[in-house]
Amino acid sequence: MPVRQERDGGEPSASLQKAELRASTDGSPRAGAVRAAKTSSRTIGGRVSSQREPIFNAPTVVVVLLAAFAAMQLIRGFLGDQTDIELLLRLAFIPARYDPASEYAAELGAVGEGPKFWTFVTYAFLHGGWLHLVVNSVWMLAFGSALAWRFGAVRFLLFSGLTAAAGAATHLALHFGQPIPVVGASAAISAHMAGAMRFIFQAGGPVGAFRARGREAFAAPAEPIGQAIRRPAIATFLIVWFAANILFGVFGGQITGDDANVAWEAHIGGFLAGIVLFPLFDPVRRDHDGVDLDEHWAEDLRQDAAGPHDVPAGAGGRKPLDS
Repeated sequence: MPVRQERDGGEPSASLQKAELRASTDGSPRAGAVRAAKTSSRTIGGRVSSQREPIFNAPTVVVVLLAAFAAMQLIRGFLGDQTDIELLLRLAFIPARYDPASEYAAELGAVGEGPKFWTFVTYAFLHGGWLHLVVNSVWMLAFGSALAWRFGAVRFLLFSGLTAAAGAATHLALHFGQPIPVVGASAAISAHMAGAMRFIFQAGGPVGAFRARGREAFAAPAEPIGQAIRRPAIATFLIVWFAANILFGVFGGQITGDDANVAWEAHIGGFLAGIVLFPLFDPVRRDHDGVDLDEHWAEDLRQDAAGPHDVPAGAGGRKPLDS
């Protein structure tokens, strides 16, 4: 049975106190970002610490997730075909699992009821091959890292799990009863993109004008989504993202030169969930003067400163859909 894969298509060292992250009194976040960017050092615990951009800027939580993905792929490489099928039956997301009339109902039911629940998340830890894993890792490093710096590890993991589940639910709604397993972290990575686009293009943000130094770049306030999508950079990002996903969804095999299917609906489900959930998880709040941080995020900021993105038969053996 083919498996559908989802394809996407020094830690900052210095801390700013809450007051330092606020914009100028005229309410302009750009003025605050300019002032922050011009500041070359901060006092931490009575010591002066210079802000330097690290060579490798991936948060620990992202590195750990990518290591888990790689470990799972490595382990699968040593499994026999039948054992790998058993693993797919227990961890991959299979829409036929929820259809009692499916011809695979007995086979899928043999692994118990648990996979009906946990596979909404566990499918993200499986990939259709090393190329699929590498592509997803690159996108997670680019966009997941930005979101993880802003959210912190716990919020980032919760956000990723919920949006992975949203991607699976979207695929289930559109492919109910289909026996093809879905694997890959792309639904969650699509949500990382949706969340990151809300602040990375802002003045003072990681890729915006007047980019701030260190972790304060990830504290750029996010505009309401209605305002954000009117920005040319974000509008272009959205057009390119949706066009690329639809293109790969319709012509995926012809473009890549293989017979892998792309679960593009799961990507879109994850992306839309990311847009909806971002304000619920975002610890950076905008007040009438500029930027405000909730206390948990501010404490994380202070702590950080103290230290320096397939194949056999049966329901599990169909080639997975790349997600």
